[in-house]
Amino acid sequence: MSRWTQWPSRQALSRQGVPRVRLVINTCLWIGGTGWLVWRVFRDDTIHGRGRAVLIVALVGCVAMMVALRRVTVDHRLVPALTLVVLLIGAGAALRVAGARPVADVVWIVTAILAMERLPLLSAVGCSAAASACYVLGRGETPLTGAATAGGLMLIGYTLRLDEEARGTGYRLLEQERAARRAEAETAALAERARIAREIHDVLAHSLSAQLVHLEAARLLIERGEDSTRVLERVVAARGMAREGLAETRQALSALRGEMAPVEDFLREAAQAEGARFETEGEPRRLTAEAGLAVRRVAQEALTNVRKHAPGAQVWLRLAYREHEVALEVRDGGARGAPPGAGLTATGAGYGLLGMRERAELLGGTLEAGPEKEGFVVRLRVPL
Repeated sequence: MSRWTQWPSRQALSRQGVPRVRLVINTCLWIGGTGWLVWRVFRDDTIHGRGRAVLIVALVGCVAMMVALRRVTVDHRLVPALTLVVLLIGAGAALRVAGARPVADVVWIVTAILAMERLPLLSAVGCSAAASACYVLGRGETPLTGAATAGGLMLIGYTLRLDEEARGTGYRLLEQERAARRAEAETAALAERARIAREIHDVLAHSLSAQLVHLEAARLLIERGEDSTRVLERVVAARGMAREGLAETRQALSALRGEMAPVEDFLREAAQAEGARFETEGEPRRLTAEAGLAVRRVAQEALTNVRKHAPGAQVWLRLAYREHEVALEVRDGGARGAPPGAGLTATGAGYGLLGMRERAELLGGTLEAGPEKEGFVVRLRVPL
């Protein structure tokens, strides 16, 4: 029953999405039809003087009511719409009595079509049938011909209704698509902001916290009157941390601008700086900015952990290009004179690698870290 009481959508009843050419054609039809009716009134010899002027005023009033009917239906106002339909049917009857038969016929025809096109289906059928019946009875047609005429008028109105609803549906889908694109753009912007925030946090939080530790230690040494050599060592260490943090910040900014060197070149340089061995496997491919940055960060974190917890250990870096992913493995041979996995075992669950694991999971990858045989191994897999 809801289909019978449901209005056509506002998009279907309004001019939204209607091509300008069609709007111009519709306007020309309304003006041309009104002009033709006025011309018929002037051509009718049975109407003279003041009666002709009254008929023209009545005709203009009917056109105004039809325009008003179109407007109130856009707002889905049923009572004013039904009132206007009743007034139009009555105006047609009055014009018929006054002798303006062609004008009355046109008023009934247009009213029948408008009602069927723009009202809820239940009301549309009743109003359109009433206007069509007035037109058929006024022409004195046979029952069969009259029924066919009335059915034809209602069919024309219903066809226009379907056309308008199809256009309205298309316009709504277009609006939904635009809204989805706007939401997608906003989501992408938020994701990019989160990535920038994550980069800043990963770089600056580690660097600044380390500097703070060294500077705080230097302050305590100064307050205790310790040897200036020890204070200088702390200050130099803090300066080194600041330099490393600045270099990593520049790398992060370059990555966000898409200006980073290829991952292989970065890993090769990092391996040479640490005295590690580096090898690749598979056909090299260009990585996305996110995947390349994850590989760099994990390699940096793993090499830093080796330097801290397994000094002097032999290190191997291996970058493998696979069909649907890229894999990085950083393995060390263990600190000299230390038990296997000493120190680094705790790092596998520490803040640094925890942050790298979260980064990998955000990209749909995995990060594994833990002791293995004579040393410690970190494995990263990131989908391409």
